[in-house]
Amino acid sequence: MPIGSIQGIGPGARVIPTSRAPQIPVGNGLLGRVLDGQGLPLDNKGPIHCIETRPLVAETINPLNRKPVTEALDVGVRSINSILTVGRGQRMGLMAGSGVGKSVLLGMMTRFTEAEIIVVGLIGERGREVKEFIEQILGEEGLRRSVVVAVPADNSPLMRIQGAMAATTIAEYFRDQGKDVLLLMDSLTRFCQAQREVALAIGEPPATKGYPPSVFARMPQLVERAGNGDTGGGSITAFYTVLAEGDDQQDPIVDAARAILDGHVVLSRDLADSGHYPAIDIESSVSRVVNQITSESHQLAINHLKKLYSNYQQNKDLITVGAYQKGSDPTLDDAIDSMPLINSFLCQRVNEKVLMQESIDELQEMMTT
Repeated sequence: MPIGSIQGIGPGARVIPTSRAPQIPVGNGLLGRVLDGQGLPLDNKGPIHCIETRPLVAETINPLNRKPVTEALDVGVRSINSILTVGRGQRMGLMAGSGVGKSVLLGMMTRFTEAEIIVVGLIGERGREVKEFIEQILGEEGLRRSVVVAVPADNSPLMRIQGAMAATTIAEYFRDQGKDVLLLMDSLTRFCQAQREVALAIGEPPATKGYPPSVFARMPQLVERAGNGDTGGGSITAFYTVLAEGDDQQDPIVDAARAILDGHVVLSRDLADSGHYPAIDIESSVSRVVNQITSESHQLAINHLKKLYSNYQQNKDLITVGAYQKGSDPTLDDAIDSMPLINSFLCQRVNEKVLMQESIDELQEMMTT
């Protein structure tokens, strides 16, 4: 299948097999560079100086050799640090409809997360966003410890698939050097849509809402490559944005991603429309390793906040229209009194960094008053 444009190719054109699988350069020479899906430079800074190359498809890791997730990772976002605590080596999904703030939240975590190496995969997104992400979100200082793989939407589907695999291969290389890597992929949905285009083109039948079966086979093959390496080695903490078409959280890609990732952060359009940023719906979001990396007192504070928040949301309509009489339910009274404080706690400015310990202390203090 064509990687680039097929203009000028016709019947009778000579095809020369390369006799080897696609390889991309890996090494410290990639730091500060912007590449395409083939590992070629896009940044006009000259050739890439890397001695080593790696194939796009890696060998699977024996699950028994993987180091367990035992250490919390500070992402600088108060609501995630305190309620949806992320572990080093965890794989999380950021799930939302279009225009709700996935890329902005991803940018906040890019700037604030403590990681030795950052690998960014901009797959199938708008070309305008590539330069914005590099200049405004990463900045000069962030780019020095980053590798950006950019394959905008106007590239062929095969190139978009290769771009996602190339970003993962680069992250794996640095993990094997013992580094703690942050892998950010925007977006997993575009990778799946590219695989759908390829599968339909070769005659695979559509099965689930127009998606062929190979899409759901390819997704775990990509995602499972992230995570912790062997005991004593490095780690890849991965964040994948997942576009919920029409804000449908039961979209096939969203549903499949939720099943294979180690947690998901759901962004709510209602919260975004009300000016609540980041628009994280803490009821629908979950981190599956939170109990392994947090203390008992921290877990009690999380559960207390979630109960108050959930109780308020279930009775929100009654409260809004004035049908609820104060004093009828002491638990709901507590929730009503706490909501202004909780909403203020969950909101955060784009350029404001909140450290992990600070987030936890604020949560516990709020839940004990």
